[in-house]
Amino acid sequence: MNVATLPPEKELAKYQISKLQELIIEILDCCEERRLYESKILGVPYAEVKCLMLFKSEKYLTVKGIAQKLDVAKSRVTKIMGGLKNKGLVDTVEDPRDGRVKLICLTPKGSNKVREVEEFRDGIYGKLLLQIKEEERQPLLFYLELLTGAMHTVKSQLD
Repeated sequence: MNVATLPPEKELAKYQISKLQELIIEILDCCEERRLYESKILGVPYAEVKCLMLFKSEKYLTVKGIAQKLDVAKSRVTKIMGGLKNKGLVDTVEDPRDGRVKLICLTPKGSNKVREVEEFRDGIYGKLLLQIKEEERQPLLFYLELLTGAMHTVKSQLD
């Protein structure tokens, strides 16, 4: 857009708000389509994929810990874990420090599924980056980090 076609100064903020909202909604829609495609290809519902991916950085998790990380009810996590357990992707063991607590861990099949998800996502994001000129990638990543930081700041102000 050149200077001659810019909205008047008073309307610029409205225009930018509208454009930002439109772009973020479009990005979210694209992400949702990718999630649906990912679930279909991997044969695992997205809620289960989200739970599995928590184990990338943790060997053991509890239902309570997963519920907190995903910001969902423990009953929802119990249902998701049931699906993962039925698929042989997770197992439970007794906490050696407290027998009342059940620790959830990945099975070898679950670890393979996590790798499969990572490979799938790496492929998608790699293809996405290839659509962008090499010299434009660093600035894009910089501005996405800037946007993400601003979003986290606004979210914390709303809490």
